[in-house]
Amino acid sequence: MSRPETKKKRSFSTIFIYLFLSIASLFSLFPFYWMFVMATSPSSAYNSIPPTITPGSLLVENFQKVTNQIDFFQSMWNSFIVCTVVTLVVLLISSLAGFAFAKFKFPGKNVLFLAILLTMIIPPQLGLIPQYFLVSKAGLLDTLAGVMIVFFLNPLGIFLMRQYVSESVPDELIEAAKLDGCSNFRIYRSIVLPIILPAFATLGIIVFTAVWGEFLWQFTVLRDPENYTIQVALANLSNTFNIDFGMILSGVFWATVPLLIIFLLFNRLFISSITEGSVK
Repeated sequence: MSRPETKKKRSFSTIFIYLFLSIASLFSLFPFYWMFVMATSPSSAYNSIPPTITPGSLLVENFQKVTNQIDFFQSMWNSFIVCTVVTLVVLLISSLAGFAFAKFKFPGKNVLFLAILLTMIIPPQLGLIPQYFLVSKAGLLDTLAGVMIVFFLNPLGIFLMRQYVSESVPDELIEAAKLDGCSNFRIYRSIVLPIILPAFATLGIIVFTAVWGEFLWQFTVLRDPENYTIQVALANLSNTFNIDFGMILSGVFWATVPLLIIFLLFNRLFISSITEGSVK
């Protein structure tokens, strides 16, 4: 096969891949775009035939309805505090546990790691009642601390960190650091932590978005409107007799914007961290 024909085939495959990815991206972005359209339209546009696909002029008006019904900004702040604290604690605990499982030898290590993995197959709804009982006994009902505490131990995070440390941190590097007199925590802080920054970015996105979108536990624990997270507050926008879809989707739209910002920030950290780490 001649070189021109090979180049043509490669260019055709490249064009096909980019075209496929572009179409897939449009399908992925369409629900967010449609939510924006509904957030700028009257409630009647929700069931209109043909469907409304162009933005309206009621973005500010619908959002004003949201702020009249709930304390939107306080709820957003509460969600931001909960998600930020949970993400930081999960990253710390998961990275330390992953480092220990990957590089240390201690009795029962494999059994303990298997037990942690098995908790991933248990539906979180099954733990709702015992978790509620424990949080109640601790006096943390209707507090943000009561919401956060059940998310601190993340089996998926421990698994991801253990795998990443096992594959990315050479044993020789740790042994050399021990010969130089470094403690285990110093090794973690100075050697392991810079290498696993890409895993931090990935796990941070997963944890932050998961906690932000979690509803059942937050709805169970929180009662005071001042402590509402954004998911619980948005649930109070619905009315059995009169559902204003424009108002509800306006609140949902603005509640989604912080997730996009967090994703972009972590995504940039992920890309930049690929070229850093052990070499640096």
